[in-house]
Amino acid sequence: MNPIKDLNKIFDSRIRLGIMSALMVNAEVSFNELKELLDITDGNLASHLKTLEESDTIKVQKGFVGRKTNTTYSVTKAGDKAFKAHIAALEEMIRSTK
Repeated sequence: MNPIKDLNKIFDSRIRLGIMSALMVNAEVSFNELKELLDITDGNLASHLKTLEESDTIKVQKGFVGRKTNTTYSVTKAGDKAFKAHIAALEEMIRSTK
């Protein structure tokens, strides 16, 4: 196994890594929760979420809470598998440097 080869380029960004980390431990997370957690602007977050959505890593659910729109995100099965493989490759790379 070559850990560098097994790293997934989609998760290179620290923001996308943060988004995925939050989504892996929560069934779903709202846009505002992610924005607050990662301390980034709306536009920056939206850009990274779009990249993850287009790669079928996350799915988007849009709805309403009262009269306000509410957008939540969750990990797809493909996203779960890809992120776990990425983390395993990172762990392998760390172990191989000892």
